[in-house]
Amino acid sequence: MLMTTQTQPIQLYYFPTPNGHKISIMLEELGVPYSVHPVHIGKGDQFHPDFLTISPNNKIPAILDPEGPDGKSISVFESGAILKYLAEKFDKFYPTDPRARVKVDEWLFWQMGGFGPMLGQNHHFAVYAPEKIPYAIDRYRNETHRLYGVLNRQLEGRDYIAGEYSIADMATLSWSLGWERQGIDLAEFPNIAAWQDRLKARPAVARGLAVPLPEDEKMDLATDKDAQNVLFNQRAR
Repeated sequence: MLMTTQTQPIQLYYFPTPNGHKISIMLEELGVPYSVHPVHIGKGDQFHPDFLTISPNNKIPAILDPEGPDGKSISVFESGAILKYLAEKFDKFYPTDPRARVKVDEWLFWQMGGFGPMLGQNHHFAVYAPEKIPYAIDRYRNETHRLYGVLNRQLEGRDYIAGEYSIADMATLSWSLGWERQGIDLAEFPNIAAWQDRLKARPAVARGLAVPLPEDEKMDLATDKDAQNVLFNQRAR
């Protein structure tokens, strides 16, 4: 599906969360045209029927590419799937060598299956949960610390997670930037600190992390109880 040009903007359905930032960074790195559609997850925009046709799991990010395979439009949800789709389409940030590609896949799925979900539970129980449960806080803070140790060891002697700069780095960076709220002392993990600085120095990464929203779309989840109710108390509809 290699394609080197994009004439129509890719539609990005976005909110400035760590998962949202993965895709804004990737699109900025690719230098392709894209348009941002804010999905205010604290107001329940993610449950709108039109959005569910694109992202049936009612989560951001998602994309709609009008120039998909065979020239036909395609929607993609789940941040890891979006990263792989874009990397394969434009043949960037995802190696062609089979062994190198396996390495990127390992660390991409490590982030998707562990480094994101465990850090998210850390945030929930330590910051947002109305009842502070010591066991839950310790459980996820300890697992967060373990995962930082895994990443720090992987970065020993490497500039990037899987060797060359790749979608594995893009997937992991934005989650790691919340280290203070996660109860992490970054001084314990100098390889991660150096890697963060290396990535943040990339102009496209800086732009991707700064994709703005209209003022009325912003949210302070720590204090917005209505938004917390929307995000944390959903059941099957």
